Amino acid sequence: REPARARARERERGFSVSQIQPLFPTTMSGSIAPLPSSSTSLPSQQAVVRENPAFRAVPFSSTAKLKPGFLGCTHCLQSIAFQPAVTQASLRQVRALSSGNSVPPREYQGYEAELEKPIGLRFYKGADGATYIDAIASGGSADKSKMFTPGDKVIATSAVFGNEMWPAAEYGRTMYTIRQRIGTVAMKMEKRFGEREDAAVSRDLVAAERNAGIIGEAVRDIQIKNYLRKMELKKQREVDLDVGLKLYKAGKFQEALEKFDCVLGAKPERKEEAVACYNVACCHSKLNEVQAGLTALEEAMEAGYEDYKTIRSDPDLANLRASPSFKPLIDNYDEPFINENALNALKSVFGIFGKK
Repeated sequence: REPARARARERERGFSVSQIQPLFPTTMSGSIAPLPSSSTSLPSQQAVVRENPAFRAVPFSSTAKLKPGFLGCTHCLQSIAFQPAVTQASLRQVRALSSGNSVPPREYQGYEAELEKPIGLRFYKGADGATYIDAIASGGSADKSKMFTPGDKVIATSAVFGNEMWPAAEYGRTMYTIRQRIGTVAMKMEKRFGEREDAAVSRDLVAAERNAGIIGEAVRDIQIKNYLRKMELKKQREVDLDVGLKLYKAGKFQEALEKFDCVLGAKPERKEEAVACYNVACCHSKLNEVQAGLTALEEAMEAGYEDYKTIRSDPDLANLRASPSFKPLIDNYDEPFINENALNALKSVFGIFGKK
């Protein structure tokens, strides 16, 4: 019955099973027969593959080990326009870094500026001992000038007195000069266009290398260099602080001051910065450099130094406390429990104090 029904359906559709050619030839037993020998050979004409000029530098062979996600077919990218993820300058730096070649140095520009105090700049000591801008305080003289950028190098500054310019050869001396300067501070700078001397390579360059897909030994070398640099600075801060304390106890306040300034220039942590600034204030007080000492003391409290009881009673700050500017400064951070202005107002109104 089943063959009869199948033939009936074939007549309705207009064709028979015998008219359908099988995809693979079969033998009498039903197994697939081998293809003719002529079908196993490729055509004599070689296939034409379009090349993408952007990928000519990437060799491809049948034995090459490809990265996951890359198929090796470049002709399928011909009609796609990709938006570049990094600038051409960054790509040149990436290629030079990956190939082991050094990036050609950029020609830096010089500029001059004259700033009112507080200048609103924070500095750090470079590996070459020179002075560089670490950060710019918002609202300060440097910020208002719109001329400075982090990473710029200090070439020379105003002398402590007069119009003479002193070269910024040593970080400690430069900080001492800027702090001691009375009046405006003139500075000769070298613009570095945001490139930081204290980093093994800029973050933009690392990001460019990652975006370019060249992650490898270069990125690991950068990370290792940055980590070693950070550990080196931490060790140097500990050494400078220890030497500075020994010099201070020996009465060599000028030499101790330079060491404490070096601590501040070695990218200290927040607590380290507060303690170092307080030590700088003590050195200036011992040297009877009141204005510079008050500036350093303000920087210490700004960095988080909150032992106001010690500030009010430390004998090393005696010369600073004798200044009329000391009390308004300390009261700005440590408001007294009794408001003396309100107390004086009560005295004048009621006249109940001071009577016999």
